Amino acid sequence: MGTCRSAAAFDSPYLRIDDFLQIHSEQRELMDSFAQQVRKPARRYESEEKTPVTVAIIYPSLQVSDYWRRSLSSFKARMDEMRIGYNLDQYYSTPGRKGELEQHLQEALSKDPDYLVFTLDIYDHKELIEPLLKLERPKIILQNITTPLKEWEGNQPFLYVGFDHGLGARLLADYYIKATHGRGGYGVLYYTLGYVSTMRGETFIRYMRENSDLKLTRSAYTSGRAENAATEALSMLADPKLSFIYACSTDVALGAILALKQSQREDVLINGWGGGSAELDALMKGDLDVTVMRMNDDNGVAMAEAILMDKQGKSDLVPTIYYGDMVLVDSKTSAEDLDKLKQRAFRYSGQ
Repeated sequence: MGTCRSAAAFDSPYLRIDDFLQIHSEQRELMDSFAQQVRKPARRYESEEKTPVTVAIIYPSLQVSDYWRRSLSSFKARMDEMRIGYNLDQYYSTPGRKGELEQHLQEALSKDPDYLVFTLDIYDHKELIEPLLKLERPKIILQNITTPLKEWEGNQPFLYVGFDHGLGARLLADYYIKATHGRGGYGVLYYTLGYVSTMRGETFIRYMRENSDLKLTRSAYTSGRAENAATEALSMLADPKLSFIYACSTDVALGAILALKQSQREDVLINGWGGGSAELDALMKGDLDVTVMRMNDDNGVAMAEAILMDKQGKSDLVPTIYYGDMVLVDSKTSAEDLDKLKQRAFRYSGQ
């Protein structure tokens, strides 16, 4: 912990969405068409084939954020609506623990699944996934990442699925620039050392540097733990000129909220990241000032839709990337508007 070194080195292996589309312009139409289908009601799968597909899902879901749980609920609900038979093999781990994920991956592969849903939060995960890309099965779905690896050009996974971390960071940056008139100091609380911190944190810092006079005074990694975030936030709050703390995840934000209460610094703003139930509750209580809210269930729906198209022999119409919609919500968002967003975001997983 403590003041962190820049995560910029982790940024270079990835193609941001705009860069990817410059190389693969044909993907834009596929992405748009696929996104429209995700928003629509389910289509029923018509086939005489009764063999269920096997799907292994390995999630770093042992955290307060309900993103992963809701993604799984919406995936299952959409598969059921489309009448696709499936067997699900589920594994859960603590964020940032590579050994745990590696063990789960070996277990899952021993059962020869048709599809493997995995993540790529730390660059070391690349070593686990890369050998699988050379095989015909399982087809790889990488979740919570929407920036293809440059090294895998020509042999990308079946689907990258999630929400654009960079876009979310810029939405929050614009909010803070307006709220502070672009002046003052701020701190950044990263998640774990890896992809999410890079895309959410480094994008935010770079945008601030280019579009405001706000100064980064301190930054720290938290291992994605609320108690670590609270400790680091207390150190940041010792600065009387601090305007806000930018938190890179739900658990981190909740830890920072504890520190704000302890220090009684009502003048310091704090954000959430993702807009799940815990964050929206904190927003309504006045503990959180703003968050970027993902239309969460579209994530699981997209995975189900990709499998449907593959089953229909239309895998060539599945885009390499799907990223869902996000909306900025803050303390001024009305309860009525928030309820409408909840109905859309949690249309399968429930409010």
